[in-house]
Amino acid sequence: MFRLRAILAALTLGAPLAASAADITRISSSFDEEDPFDLGIEVSFDRTQSRSKILREQLAPGGGGRTDATELWHTATDSRLNIELSLGLYKDLELSFGLPLVLQQNDSYDFVSGTTGSNSTISNNCLNPDGTVFPGCAETGVGARALFTVPTTSKRGGLGNMRFGLAYAFFNQERDPTKPMWLIGLDYEAPTAALRDPSEDNREPNERGNVGDRVHKYTFYTALSRKMGVADPYFKMYYTLPVQGPGIYSNCFDRDAAGDSTTLGRPGNCLAPGTPWTRKETGIQAPHIAGFLFGTEFTAFTDKNKGQRFALDLRAIGNYVSQGRYYNELSAALRKLLATQDYFQVGGQVGATALAGEAFMLRASGSFLYNTDHTLTNESIGEDLNESGAVDVQEFPNEINPNFDFRTDLVSRRFRATESKTFRLELTAAFSF
Repeated sequence: MFRLRAILAALTLGAPLAASAADITRISSSFDEEDPFDLGIEVSFDRTQSRSKILREQLAPGGGGRTDATELWHTATDSRLNIELSLGLYKDLELSFGLPLVLQQNDSYDFVSGTTGSNSTISNNCLNPDGTVFPGCAETGVGARALFTVPTTSKRGGLGNMRFGLAYAFFNQERDPTKPMWLIGLDYEAPTAALRDPSEDNREPNERGNVGDRVHKYTFYTALSRKMGVADPYFKMYYTLPVQGPGIYSNCFDRDAAGDSTTLGRPGNCLAPGTPWTRKETGIQAPHIAGFLFGTEFTAFTDKNKGQRFALDLRAIGNYVSQGRYYNELSAALRKLLATQDYFQVGGQVGATALAGEAFMLRASGSFLYNTDHTLTNESIGEDLNESGAVDVQEFPNEINPNFDFRTDLVSRRFRATESKTFRLELTAAFSF
């Protein structure tokens, strides 16, 4: 009877078995009596693919308000090799370092079924970025200039941004079985990658572009897990704070020697004295990201003597992505940073972890996220500098935001991403010393 009660307790609320933290709360620790030094090395490959249908606002015939024209399928593919190092600085105190090698970062555009170059609003464009109309184009369609070429593919790759992390476990279930694993951490992504210039033509067969955004990113997080028999439920919250770094890109840089631009409505307002259109204001404004995830690892097999273990991992994910001006689904096509509406991501992940011994682990996971609909060309028209109550486009043109493009940012011409889904596959090999 005693043995039966012990087994039941381990399978339910968990008289702790040999405590092994969920992967999300695992931490390197040094200067322990039986483990004076911890060093971890992870090599992983992950491939992320996103697919979105892109619509465009337009005026309904006969003055019936606005309607949507279904234009494009956008497919983004990101494949990378990640190298991660973790070092135990002291008991339950970890320093980590990561470096990604971006093998492929492509954006592809194709017309949806039923849309062609002859009926697409992208191809039949009669406007300049400043809102002026090509002579005779609106009436006859002669002289129309496409916003961009469809179909097309843009390619990028190279070394990504370095990441540095510091984490500390306030509670460690392996030390005190009465407490959960609880850690807090800070990850810092440094702007070390070469700057991506969206105005460059990276379509086939041209050379690949760079992948850097020159933005500092600070991610604060906390995570909890509690081993209870075969189950190890966990929870994590995180927030990413972006800060503009040195050498950030601004759409104002995309001008010829005469100061003209093919992407800006008022390039003359760029960096103009007495206006708010500084490099900081007109440059990249990366989104803030806040989110959480929760799930459970289930141990399907364990052999303590050989240090072997196999576990399944099920989790749910939710993220909020704030508005900003950055590289979005249409940046590669329109060749500039685009003001993007905020949106939510919801989804989940399924994974499996296998420990072949105390020093080697394999992990595989697949995740899915659904992204809520969001506007991709959402630049504000300007700022009321003379406090007249509105932005005066005619009499005070210096109030116009130089990023504003009358072809794509004006209501009834904006683009929007819908039916957006993201799939990710990750394979990891980890070594512990």
